[in-house]
Amino acid sequence: MLIKSVRGFTPEYGEGCYFAENASIIGDLKLGNKCSVWFQAVIRADVNSIRIGDRVNIQDGVVIHATFEKASTIIGNDVSIGHKAIVHGCKIDDSVLVGMGSIIMDDCIIGSNSIIAAGCVLPKGTIVPPNTIYAGVPGKKIKTVSDFLQKNEIERIAKSYITYSSWFK
Repeated sequence: MLIKSVRGFTPEYGEGCYFAENASIIGDLKLGNKCSVWFQAVIRADVNSIRIGDRVNIQDGVVIHATFEKASTIIGNDVSIGHKAIVHGCKIDDSVLVGMGSIIMDDCIIGSNSIIAAGCVLPKGTIVPPNTIYAGVPGKKIKTVSDFLQKNEIERIAKSYITYSSWFK
């Protein structure tokens, strides 16, 4: 794993985290407890801060970045960010599932218990209300998150990645 200091900032992380050997964490980054950063994922907090809560999984090939002097990135607790997603200068509340290959741009706000479908693109400034599913290019609301989806997708995936990371420690 690459841990790199930039501009006087060194990444900080909580207890029980897992970092794949070729994951990169850089700069003004704070990760909570029981997070996992998977193969070829890059969290680059060189131009602005990135704050990530507890039990967040950042899957293979994900890029998390921010915008210099304009947009930091804030990610809540129990968030799953699917393979090859790009998360840039936005805010993601607790218990969100970001699908594979999604792109979330600057100044977006993703409400809690939401799902961003695989391949969805959220243009700058998109507001996703809590408990909604967004899909498409550009992303639009397609339905409300049911209790079933909240428990059997959002919650299940977040918990599963804690188990998966234990296999590598």
